[in-house]
Amino acid sequence: MYTIGADIGSVAVKVVLSKDGEWIDGLIAPTGWSPKSSGAEAIAAILDKNGLSRAQISRVVATGYGRNSVDCDERITEITCHAKGARRLFEGSGIRFVLDIGGQDSKAISLDEKYNVSDFLMNDKCAAGTGRFLQNMAVMLGCELKDFSLLPSDIEPHAISSMCTVFAESEVVGLLAQGVDKRALMLGILDSVASRAEGMLRRVGFSAQSGASGVAFTGGASRSRNLVALIERRLGVPLRACEKSQYAGALGAAETA
Repeated sequence: MYTIGADIGSVAVKVVLSKDGEWIDGLIAPTGWSPKSSGAEAIAAILDKNGLSRAQISRVVATGYGRNSVDCDERITEITCHAKGARRLFEGSGIRFVLDIGGQDSKAISLDEKYNVSDFLMNDKCAAGTGRFLQNMAVMLGCELKDFSLLPSDIEPHAISSMCTVFAESEVVGLLAQGVDKRALMLGILDSVASRAEGMLRRVGFSAQSGASGVAFTGGASRSRNLVALIERRLGVPLRACEKSQYAGALGAAETA
């Protein structure tokens, strides 16, 4: 039985094709201006890539920011899907917390002993602590988003006091004018995201004892090794991320399907 999980995010569409509950293929594409078109095109692309037709798919489940815009069999909240996807990605690790940092929002999720969602916190009202915040900072610094993952580990972050994108931009411009190392500022920007992530996790019950098995890190920001290291330093526990972490929401939707 083939199923598809589609996570229609504000920045990227993630699609997972599974057969009898096992991962077959995954695809990531830009969301662009139309979540409906991007979602439909991504689903069509993964079907074409695997030589399948829509009639061969038993169920399509959608989640994420644009889940209501795509043709599917069921729509599920991203909180549920990220919890399911993280549990599947890190099966057997005993994780009880999930941190998701996406393009336009971030989430902290706590799980009970049966890996059901017991509490969550979601930042979806401003860009603070999200991929969008990092993207804006990269443009302002004249670099690319990927450069935030290529910083040397022997540089100490220069503190950034403001998380508001507008005020942070002004602050960074002033610090650059004072001669502060751009790489230290980039790490400082990442550390401000790490600080916000730590605060969200603690508000859903995280402590070094309760999270001793580590925290599952999902979303596009999980690909930044520098951000992973900064969050780990603040939490005192390992962050569990892998090459499929960005697919967690789509994988959870496929699991539901």
